[in-house]
Amino acid sequence: MSITSETSIVGLIVLAAFMILGWGFYRARPYGKLGIIAWLQSVVLMAPWLLFFGSFAAGIYINIVGILFLLVASAAVYIFLGRQLRAAGQDAILRSRATERLANATQANTQTEETTLPAQLQPEVVPIADADLTAIRSIFGVDTFFATETIPYQEGIIFRGNLRGEPEAVFQKLNSNLQQQLGDRYRLFLVENLDGKPVVIVLPSRNDPQPTTVPQTILAIALLVATIATCLEAGGILLGFDFFTNWQRFSEPLPIAAGILAVLLTHELGHRLIARRYQVRLSPPFFLPTLQIGAFGAITRFQSILPNRKVLFDVAFAGPAFGGVLSFVILILGLLLSRPESLFQVPTEFFQGSILVGTIARVILGSALQQNIVAVHPLTVIGWLGLVITALNLMPAGQLDGGRIVQAIYGRKTAGRATIATLIVLAIASFANPLALYWAVVIVFLQRDLERPSQNELSEPDDARAALGLLALFLMVATLLPLTPALAGRLGIGG
Repeated sequence: MSITSETSIVGLIVLAAFMILGWGFYRARPYGKLGIIAWLQSVVLMAPWLLFFGSFAAGIYINIVGILFLLVASAAVYIFLGRQLRAAGQDAILRSRATERLANATQANTQTEETTLPAQLQPEVVPIADADLTAIRSIFGVDTFFATETIPYQEGIIFRGNLRGEPEAVFQKLNSNLQQQLGDRYRLFLVENLDGKPVVIVLPSRNDPQPTTVPQTILAIALLVATIATCLEAGGILLGFDFFTNWQRFSEPLPIAAGILAVLLTHELGHRLIARRYQVRLSPPFFLPTLQIGAFGAITRFQSILPNRKVLFDVAFAGPAFGGVLSFVILILGLLLSRPESLFQVPTEFFQGSILVGTIARVILGSALQQNIVAVHPLTVIGWLGLVITALNLMPAGQLDGGRIVQAIYGRKTAGRATIATLIVLAIASFANPLALYWAVVIVFLQRDLERPSQNELSEPDDARAALGLLALFLMVATLLPLTPALAGRLGIGG
């Protein structure tokens, strides 16, 4: 491949990184000083990784001392910016309270007129009984949400009005008032209307997500059994035989299959540990078996309404974090244990399939990657497969973990656009790799819809979570994006 092509690939990677940071700046700018400081925290947290991989792409190798220095410096600047953010936040709160006092003085004159409209001018709401409707209206107040209009919506009601406080505090008070009035019969949602203004939606609790049925549980078990079989088949393919026609040799691919299953189960364990912390119920995992890599991961549905976008982020992020860390550790151990007599003899092109894996292998194996054939420990392959499975689930589409992370951080509109963009990229990539087409079909038919809104859609996750989300998306790209032969040559990967 020509130097021009190599430069183009590096330029696209750099451009993608700057586009992500630019989009963050665009979203932060309307929030003034608070938004800019929060954005700078994200930049500082991402900078060491961008510099590390960018340096490798340019053929510059950073030793472990340099990496540690970058991480320590990044942490110090991050803490400093956090202090500045808290100080600026206190100033903003004081200004907000002063403005609120002035606004309350003006609104007091109009409050009586708004609340004493003739009954015939009030919109008729049919789905909810009059007694319940009266109780629901009583939960609002001038210090929380001042309702000015009532609109029927499905089996519930939409209340338009003015938000009179911080979204999370307002939601907690309204939700508490609703439970005191009507118990567990209704659910309250604080969301944005199509015009970007906050509204309150109240729906009967019978619309809550339904628990898993017996047939669905049977399907989940069947898919788990199929996934065990495909993991054994993937191990057999790596060892050079077909497990399905040589099932009596099951003991040979069993360690590889066990490693892949360990990554899958650790991924699911991460989801469930965090979900239990927030008292969120999850469905059984519906694994997605595939012969190429054993499994694509699993589909897990929420069986509870999420209280806010922070919970959505934490539950979605925990799975890839647990599975990704385990895969990374397995990969590192495999590379450290690799010897000339190791089981797998792979061509050096094997390490060109991933920027992340290739650069890590170059650091650990060094000049061994300049040979035509490299002997690697089986843990290396298991760790790589685990990273691929984790990266596929981090794609920003629909109800994949990556899609849920994008929805939690940036909202539903951005998540919808990211889903479309991901499907377009997969369609293009399918010309070079049929696996991309298969994954795109899975997303379209099973995972394309966004997650249902949380009860408090207005409060965004904090900047630390936003930075972690960006880091996860960056590592996803670094795992799935291959090295060009010319770039691999500059890094010293290949004979």
